[in-house]
Amino acid sequence: MNKAISRAGPVRALGAMSGTSLDGVDAAVVETDGDVITGFGKTAYRPYPEAERAILRAALGRWQGPAVAEASRVVTEAHAQVLAGFEGVDLVGFHGQTLAHDPRNRGTLQVGDGSALAQGLGVPVVWDFRSDDVAMGGEGAPLAPFFHHACARWIGADAPLAFLNLGGVGNLTYVDSSFDRPEAEGALLAFDTGPANAPINDLMLERLGLPMDEGGALALRGKVETGALELFLDEPYFTRIPPKSLDRNDFAEMIGLVSELGDADAVATLTAMIAAAVAQGMAHCPSQPDRVLVTGGGRMNPVLMEMLRVSLDCPVEPVESVGLDGDMLEAQAFAYLAVRVARGLPTSCPGTTGVRALVGGGTVSVPQMDAAG
Repeated sequence: MNKAISRAGPVRALGAMSGTSLDGVDAAVVETDGDVITGFGKTAYRPYPEAERAILRAALGRWQGPAVAEASRVVTEAHAQVLAGFEGVDLVGFHGQTLAHDPRNRGTLQVGDGSALAQGLGVPVVWDFRSDDVAMGGEGAPLAPFFHHACARWIGADAPLAFLNLGGVGNLTYVDSSFDRPEAEGALLAFDTGPANAPINDLMLERLGLPMDEGGALALRGKVETGALELFLDEPYFTRIPPKSLDRNDFAEMIGLVSELGDADAVATLTAMIAAAVAQGMAHCPSQPDRVLVTGGGRMNPVLMEMLRVSLDCPVEPVESVGLDGDMLEAQAFAYLAVRVARGLPTSCPGTTGVRALVGGGTVSVPQMDAAG
């Protein structure tokens, strides 16, 4: 057992997530032994003000240099502020901010200093979750599926289901919880479906100076341009067999496909592209899931949710319908994964990231000294 956790049984782990939507930091407590979830605890959210968001946007797609260093400073300080508000936790799972993701070539980069957080918070911090997976030939993403498997067991799912996370990028996890272990062959299949909120947010900011299409209000007034939608679906990514993953900017050309449309039609078309990408992804599932549980900001967009319901052949519901928190599921995932890393358990497998063998990725930093996890 890693010295980050000195006792057996469930512990209180605090997870933190800063997603590709660049909205802010989510933090949440999970009680778990790294296998079974025994409870959920306090949550908190710390938004990035526009000045910080601009620093993060300026560093997107970069691997090094002053912009990356400044983004790392912002991410570390923001997390320190929100995580300091929690007491009585045994371990922190710190995802950091993804700036660049190119697993087939250059690797993956999440900025933020987990060692500095461990020193400041006085508790062990698990971080850099993705690098080991990429080094072993995996996509490095998505990493939440092992937690989704635990969630399916926690809600008592008796049939295969899918978790659909619609953050900046969309990702899908097919879960068969009849398997006791998430790493068992057939228990999980996971992959990025395509872009999600990122292109809509980018267009809204560029054209209207707004951070998002709040409640899908603009998309509701628009008409989908089917020609642009068809061009989007010609992208070879959709026919690639999973596991597979994306960088936030891999579909930047989406904005170009709607550049000549009015604001409402452009946003409606981008929203339809997101739903169509999910529908394409569902074809890769081993069987039709009993239902799709949606997490992330996209579940708050009624236009997108209705497009998903029309496109998919099974019920589509927000995760709140089964008692989970769609705003905090990603943060909770990294709390859960932190315990698995500290206890030497795998966090990804061939079915989730395409990695060649089971990987328990991550670095564990403890106050006063660091140790590779």
